[in-house]
Amino acid sequence: MSGNFWQVPYRAGKEPVPPGFTPEDVENVRNNKKMEMFMSEAMTSCPAKTIMAGGAGLALGAVFTLMTASMSYEDPLLRQHSGTNTQRARDILRDTGKSMWSSGKSFGKIGALYASIECVIESYRAKTDIYNSVGAGFMSGGILARASGPKAAFGGGLAFGAFSAAIDLFMRREPPDED
Repeated sequence: MSGNFWQVPYRAGKEPVPPGFTPEDVENVRNNKKMEMFMSEAMTSCPAKTIMAGGAGLALGAVFTLMTASMSYEDPLLRQHSGTNTQRARDILRDTGKSMWSSGKSFGKIGALYASIECVIESYRAKTDIYNSVGAGFMSGGILARASGPKAAFGGGLAFGAFSAAIDLFMRREPPDED
C-alpha cells in the first residue's frame, strides 16, 4: 500500500486509527477540533466581542483606578482622622472599592459600545480595515456626548474617531525592515 495513511479507503463506521494512536486519541482530536471551531465562531460573533470588550473594560477601569487610588490620599500622618487605624484603613479601602467599581463600569460600557458598533460596521461592510474603527469611534463618541447637545456630540465623535484611528494605526504598523 503506497501513499498517505489518511488516503487509505475504509468502510463506514470502521475508520482506521493512525499508527501510535488509540481510538481515544482520535476521539480527543475530533473533540478538540470541534472546540476550536466553536471558539472560532464565538470569537467572530458580535455578542461575544461585545461581552469580551465590556469585561476587559471593566477590569482595566478597575485596575487603573486602583493604581491611581494611592495618589488620591494625603499623607496619613498629616491627616486628622477620628477612629483607629483599622477604621481609617477600612474607610480608605471602601472608598477605593467604590471608585474601582464606578470607573470599571464606565470603561466597560465604553468598551462594549465601541466593540458592538465596530462589529456591526464590519459585518455590514464585510471588510476589516481602519474605516471600521474610525466609524465606530465617531459613533461611540457621539453617543457618549449626546446629552451635552449636538455640537458636543459631533466634537466627541471627532475626538473619539481620531483617537480610534491613532490607536488602530499604532497597533497595525509594520515593524521596520532589518537590512
